Amino acid sequence: MNVEQVLKLIDAVSASEITGLEYEEDGTKLHLVKKQGKVQAVTETLQQMTQMAPAEAQPAKTEEKEGKLVKSPLVGVFYAAPAEGAKPFVCVGDTVKKGQTLAVVEAMKLMNEIESDYDGTVLEILAENDRPVEYGQPLFRIG
Repeated sequence: MNVEQVLKLIDAVSASEITGLEYEEDGTKLHLVKKQGKVQAVTETLQQMTQMAPAEAQPAKTEEKEGKLVKSPLVGVFYAAPAEGAKPFVCVGDTVKKGQTLAVVEAMKLMNEIESDYDGTVLEILAENDRPVEYGQPLFRIG
């Protein structure tokens, strides 16, 4: 896929009603997300992903620590609070119950509540507020 083709896809998504598009060709992944009328493009090649060894090593270290992980069930943007300027759903050290809302992940203009799979204490918050998260990415460590 060349730059001209990517630009055509960005223009097509911008002009349409759709809010996102994922495309893969010859080891290159393209993910377009339209937010507030603007399209953001994220591309990765298989070579780039294999060069990201330190980033891939971090989840392995994360799972070695004490506690159980709550992972993102989808790709989107992580929000620790229900609204900008509001108190976060949970903080490190808070006691949580199974089913309690820990955060939300916005995907395609929909807010998806991330609920605890476990009873326990929030040991660590692994995602940054207002930052993209991937499917299966650890968000919280509950002990």
